[in-house]
Amino acid sequence: MVTKTPATIITGFLGAGKTTLIRNMLENSDGRRIALIINEFGDLGVDGDILKGCGDETCREEDVVELSNGCICCTVADDFIPTMEKLLARDDKPDHIVIETSGLALPQPLVRAFNWPGISTRVTVDGVVTVVDGKAVTEGRFAHSVAAVDAQRATDKNLDHETPLSELFADQVACADMILVNKTDLLDGDQADALVNDLRKNARDGVQVLKTSMGRLPVDVLLGQGIAAEGDLDARNEVHHRHDHDDNHKDENDHHDHDHHDHHHDDFESFVIELGEVDDAKSFSENVSNIIRDNDILRLKGFAAISGKPMRLTLQAVGPRVDTYFDQPFGSAPRVTRLVVIGQVGLDRSAIEAALHAYVAPR
Repeated sequence: MVTKTPATIITGFLGAGKTTLIRNMLENSDGRRIALIINEFGDLGVDGDILKGCGDETCREEDVVELSNGCICCTVADDFIPTMEKLLARDDKPDHIVIETSGLALPQPLVRAFNWPGISTRVTVDGVVTVVDGKAVTEGRFAHSVAAVDAQRATDKNLDHETPLSELFADQVACADMILVNKTDLLDGDQADALVNDLRKNARDGVQVLKTSMGRLPVDVLLGQGIAAEGDLDARNEVHHRHDHDDNHKDENDHHDHDHHDHHHDDFESFVIELGEVDDAKSFSENVSNIIRDNDILRLKGFAAISGKPMRLTLQAVGPRVDTYFDQPFGSAPRVTRLVVIGQVGLDRSAIEAALHAYVAPR
């Protein structure tokens, strides 16, 4: 009997902490050979680069696949299924596949895709993990930055659903086998407990709701759930309607129904800024937060070279909240600071560059 390769789907809004959770998983994988499918799109695939940078034999560069053509649940046939087939056909087939969806993805159509004939006999959904920004949900916002989610939505030309955040959140909870309430360090104990209790009431029976901070969770808890979620779709009630993509014979002429997305595409902009070395990591991080706030930047992420430090500093910011950590040595790579800035059209690029240059060493 052929054993199916387990796959874990990790969903949650932009900035909830999915990439941090996955990085912690890779650093504590206990020898598991894990392949990653990262659903990121835009000018700079930083999330994939961050995960490739873990520097461990269990997360080699060839084990990280980036799907950059839009929301994964809207591009199942074109992107996801062929990617899965290639991973499963490899001689060194992974022990586990982890899929990080974009914050816009409806999880149910992705789970349903595991029943497609090309992969159904070879892979199974070990579990669906929904990462929740505890602080944002407690404050009634679902995502840390609703504007950043809207910016992500506007850049996706293949997105075929305009689902409100409240419905997306409900779908993520309804589909979850495990819910991780992340960023509990930003809540007091009563707030965290109240949110956990609320989520348990809205989740299916038996769904684990756990509190986490910085995505720290034992790998043996995250992986190996053995749910086979693709065989349990009826229990994962969708608030939103099913995609047309879920039918194998979608009419190619149906694309005109989605033209209403096009008018959003010019509302947002992104650009990359390259700088020299940064004198002090802590001071730079604090000032990046101020620059984000002063210039209405929605999202900033990338890498920085810190004077006297052999390791590069990874920065990820949603709104003014900046998370940093050292991830890998520069080695022979140029010691430059490279940041992608995303915001609404009208960002003052010159002012942002000048403000950032004030905190870097001369090149």
